[in-house]
Amino acid sequence: MRHLILPALIAATVPSTTAQAHPHIFVSTEVTVIFENGVPAAVDLAWVYDDYFSLLITSDLGLDLDGDMQLTAEEEQILAASVTEWPADFQGDLEVSQGDEIIQLAPRTNHTMVFEDGIVREMHRRPIPALNDPTAPITIRAYDPFYYVAYDLVGVVQIEGRDNCEALITPANLDAAYTLVEELLYGRPAADVSADEQFPEVGVAFADTIEVTCAPLG
Repeated sequence: MRHLILPALIAATVPSTTAQAHPHIFVSTEVTVIFENGVPAAVDLAWVYDDYFSLLITSDLGLDLDGDMQLTAEEEQILAASVTEWPADFQGDLEVSQGDEIIQLAPRTNHTMVFEDGIVREMHRRPIPALNDPTAPITIRAYDPFYYVAYDLVGVVQIEGRDNCEALITPANLDAAYTLVEELLYGRPAADVSADEQFPEVGVAFADTIEVTCAPLG
């Protein structure tokens, strides 16, 4: 996500990126868990950018300058290339775990983008490697470690490939998350964090938690 925030765009929208205790990009997140042969195989994500950030992306790329929310075929190719080209250090803001173990997800696949009614929607799949215990529950969280981007889980978590699994969503405890921010800043207001300081990695505290459990196989 942060790969889309070009320096000029940051300067125009946020005086000091690291000095904020609240997100500046809001992404509606849709999650589908894919099972193959009865075991978790992948997580499909759809990121729907808010209308303001969608406008900033297209404006920064010089697209849709007439504001009619329609792109030419060439403009769509430019936008798709920008949205789907991740830098090497961007991990995808997705955590899948089992028990206390965080699973190292495979590189993304099925990466596409659509632009409709002025909104950018990015879709991709994150394959899950073979699990030590494929029958145990898995936990899924979508978050930016630095909470510059807020991933808002929307809709029902879909499950494909099995009909005897369920996804329980536990919303983030926002009071506890903001208390953590204050503690990590040692009582300083977030606005006092200088531009050369890295904001603490508090994003996981703001993340909704999805726990997927299934009935026994067989």
